[in-house]
Amino acid sequence: MKEKTFLAAMYLRLSRDDIADGKRKGIGESVEKSNINGGTLVRTESNSIGNQRELIKAFIREQPDIELYDIYVDDGFSGSNFDRPDFKRMISDIEAGRVNCVIVKDLSRFGRDYIESGRYIQKIFPALSVRFIALTDHYDSASADMGESSIVLPVKNFINDSYCRDISTKVKSQLAIKRKNGECIAPFAVYGYMKSPEDKNQLVVDEYAAEVVRKIFSWKIEGLSFNAIAKRLNDLYILPPKEYKQSKGLNYTCGFPSNAGSGWSCVAVKRILTNETYLGHLIQGKTEKINYKVKKSVEKPKEEWIRVENAHEAIISESDFQTAQRLLKTDGRICTKSGEINPFAGLLFCGDCGEQMVRRVISQGNYKRIFYICSTKNRGDGCSRHSIEEGTLKELVTAAVREYANGFLAQEKLFTQIDKYDANFEAVLGVSSEVARLREEGQKYERLCTGLYDDLKQKVITKEEFERFHKEFSQKAEEFDRMRKKQEKMMEEMFRTGIASAGKLAVFKKSMELEEIDRYTLASMVKRIVVFEGKRIELEFNFYDQYRIMSECNAVFSEKISVAERSA
Repeated sequence: MKEKTFLAAMYLRLSRDDIADGKRKGIGESVEKSNINGGTLVRTESNSIGNQRELIKAFIREQPDIELYDIYVDDGFSGSNFDRPDFKRMISDIEAGRVNCVIVKDLSRFGRDYIESGRYIQKIFPALSVRFIALTDHYDSASADMGESSIVLPVKNFINDSYCRDISTKVKSQLAIKRKNGECIAPFAVYGYMKSPEDKNQLVVDEYAAEVVRKIFSWKIEGLSFNAIAKRLNDLYILPPKEYKQSKGLNYTCGFPSNAGSGWSCVAVKRILTNETYLGHLIQGKTEKINYKVKKSVEKPKEEWIRVENAHEAIISESDFQTAQRLLKTDGRICTKSGEINPFAGLLFCGDCGEQMVRRVISQGNYKRIFYICSTKNRGDGCSRHSIEEGTLKELVTAAVREYANGFLAQEKLFTQIDKYDANFEAVLGVSSEVARLREEGQKYERLCTGLYDDLKQKVITKEEFERFHKEFSQKAEEFDRMRKKQEKMMEEMFRTGIASAGKLAVFKKSMELEEIDRYTLASMVKRIVVFEGKRIELEFNFYDQYRIMSECNAVFSEKISVAERSA
């Protein structure tokens, strides 16, 4: 009997795509004896893996010079690269001299990257005196001639690589379509949502987590820093997103570094406060793989992200989200001594240099004086103090906020009457000076673009100047057109759905009842408070565009409404 000269590694592989196909065709189960603790390992595998095993075993039984050393199985791993656990184990055994023959069903089971496959089969294995056999491709390195090794083998590997590339292209195309249709293709929902039981590509609100998200936004608007919010969440023993999802039975891992039991962090809080998903918008396609052979992903430009608005139910209102974004530019801090939150944190600015005002507290016995000064002056870099006491500031701001809220609510009452008469949306657009201004600005740059052709024809400008000016003027025209459409959309929303869409009426009404303005109401209604010398202040309010729209519409239609009411 011929002596066994080859110790063979049986290598079996099946990709995830093959597994999905196998499930459609049927799954087989095989039971293998294992030496681990003398137990029995039950392995559920696709029929394809089982078929590969039986085919190779039958071949080895007929080979007097080949003995099976071990079976290496990568079930569910792509052939586009060689980053596979059992493949690496097989290579280690080869390098250790325990294996000198590799047997696969066909070349595609070994790998679909034709460059790497060729490197192993034509360079590494021969250098290590390893025999390579691909059964159904009828290739055996021990008997292959020069034509098979240098021509047939590379061509077959190239075909396998092309198949992998085509599959990758089709998958990317299908995922892009799903993203554009507003389907969530992420394996897990963002904190605050969960996958719908009826449709795994649809997000639905997770009420418990959503309430935590609302608290985070509310606390930020109240003036808390990232660190203060994280501490409050941890003090309340609220599980952070990763641990919460795992507590729900999800096999969730994330790409963000974290320590077990570390709780909420500043980064986790910021990630929630800046996520537009909570507005009901689905933003996907932020990264993409370099190619189908490399797992590494790269960031894509923001303009290439796929954004679908109103894809699911919102958790946070637009006004609260935008308020939080403005406040994120500053870091509100709780006073370490009193535990109080600075009510004007992130809202108070110097009227001359534009820098933020800083809070100063002077204590003399039982008397405490709180005032604000310019931070530039505080650093000794010029500018004046612009000093104003907190009590005086609160009185001035409260009066200004009440006046604005009263005017807003008064305009709201008139505006809601417009749709009772013969006014229509086109008529409302007709009275908007802002829409008219934006339209005129856009048309001006369009005329400039047109005039460039005459200037080029008459050689007033060169071709290079024409291209540069045309690009600049076209971009300006498009910018004003976008702004005009945004203004019209906002007006239409107000006109069609009522003034409630313009802002938070509850906040406006609440401000009329407060003796002293609180932090939440202040941050919800005011964008900036500018302080000048002489204790003079100016406020920039939220919803000013909506206020102006109502004022313009009311000015035009009030007489018509008055006449209609007198006639009635």
